[in-house]
Amino acid sequence: MPDRPYLYYELTNSICSECYRKVEAKIVFEDERVYMLKRCPNHGHERVLISTDATFYRKQRDFAKRGQVPLKANTATVYGCPYDCGLCPDHEQHSCLALIEITDHCNLTCPVCYAESSPQRVRYRSLEEIRFMLDRVVENEGEPGIVQISGGEPTLHPELFEILAEARRRPIQHLMLNTNGILLAQDDELVERLAGFLPGFEIYLQFDSLREAPYRDLRGADLLELKLRALDKLNAHGLSTTLVTTLKQGVNDDEIGAIVDFALEQPCVRGVTLQPVQDAGRTEGFDPAVHRLTLGEVRRKLLAQQSVFAEDDVIPVPCHPDCLAMAYALKLGGEVLPLSGAVDPALLLEAEQSSLVFERDLALRERVFDLFSLGHSPESSTGALGRLLCCLPEIDAPDLRYENVFRVLILQFLDPHGFDVRGVKRACVHIVHPDGRVIPFDTYNLFYRDDKERLLAKLTGREAPAEVPSGSG
Repeated sequence: MPDRPYLYYELTNSICSECYRKVEAKIVFEDERVYMLKRCPNHGHERVLISTDATFYRKQRDFAKRGQVPLKANTATVYGCPYDCGLCPDHEQHSCLALIEITDHCNLTCPVCYAESSPQRVRYRSLEEIRFMLDRVVENEGEPGIVQISGGEPTLHPELFEILAEARRRPIQHLMLNTNGILLAQDDELVERLAGFLPGFEIYLQFDSLREAPYRDLRGADLLELKLRALDKLNAHGLSTTLVTTLKQGVNDDEIGAIVDFALEQPCVRGVTLQPVQDAGRTEGFDPAVHRLTLGEVRRKLLAQQSVFAEDDVIPVPCHPDCLAMAYALKLGGEVLPLSGAVDPALLLEAEQSSLVFERDLALRERVFDLFSLGHSPESSTGALGRLLCCLPEIDAPDLRYENVFRVLILQFLDPHGFDVRGVKRACVHIVHPDGRVIPFDTYNLFYRDDKERLLAKLTGREAPAEVPSGSG
């Protein structure tokens, strides 16, 4: 009997990338690559590459931990995932990170923008609307782990500081501001006032390249000098920053290592987030067949392009291992010490806190303190930890502070091509809808942003939603 050209691994549900109808999908392995095979009755067969690393794809399953559900659901489960988002009771994971978009107005018209923001979209959400959205997150989470104020470009909002103050009045553990950095580079007073929200506050700075050409491709302008000026000001004020790099194959995926090395030299930078383009919203010049990147590809490029993190250091994030991978390190005395590969994965699986900021989990911190304390000798430890202790016997537990931790996060948002309902159910990065629903980032950009919910009405046969202010003019 003839053999299949692939190894059948599992079955899931996806969507047709043309009409977004839910379809059955097979996951198969072929030549150490992972493909999704699906068929729409109207648009035929699709074969989609979802990983270039079958070994790591299997490992992702081993890192899945028991889901932590929100305190309350916002919608009922009626039509099934992904048509009931809000969060519905069938969703498997609470909000590790909740985005609140305060405007769609932006000082750029980026060729790649999932929110389709631009200078032409001029409406700002009111303080009353934003209070309502913040309160929904608190109702769902109790003490939200991370809330990110986003846009559009949020620094353009005339009530930005009132919004940040409102967030500060709520029991939010870690507050972020997502920005392209243009106003930070131009306004010293803005950066100084933002530094007043420390500690527990962080800038999430769009930083795509150390070269001019990728900015022109991704942002429509050469922004490198502005980005560097913004970073100088953030360093001067000690304002904790994550560099977020939108990756497009053949444009800037060859400088992942260079960006990580550059970030390690910046005193204010706590990490780098590597985010492949999601094929949603505005995607000018983006051809999925040419420019699309998978988590496995980005991880392989990261390992090949820098020398700090090795194979065992870049591991799946347990709350959402399908779409998140991380590497943690300690910056101590001018040395960079990989940490994630030295910690037993069972500790991460048992952690109460979000794995996105595991340094805030007290039980896990105690175990890490114990591992790196002076009470251990190289002989009492094995593997990577033993080598670290042997090299740096002076490590003391109190040195594991937020300022000493450096993290690289690979964050892949699902697109219509590799959309996997099994993974969507574990999505932990969510956007707050203006009507109070809390919706996974992946599905929000495909089904729920602006007027896209009318497509859901067609797919499910339900009534089209009433008009909800979207932040656009």
